[in-house]
Amino acid sequence: MRLKQLALKEVIDVKEGKKLGVLGQADLKIDPSSGQILSLIILNRGLFQTKSETVIDWRYVQLIGEDTILINK
Repeated sequence: MRLKQLALKEVIDVKEGKKLGVLGQADLKIDPSSGQILSLIILNRGLFQTKSETVIDWRYVQLIGEDTILINK
């Protein structure tokens, strides 16, 4: 799967039933030696452009579907 395909997917925490954000507004942390994804970093923007980050370890990704990525922390 290409990064472009991941960008439109919404990330949902299935344990809490909470929407965490859209991956297009995120970064990936990648191990440069192996090329493996280590974590997703979702940028959350508030009403007044305040920013915060949600870091999700890749091991918590349960399923990558057509429109969503389901995680279980």
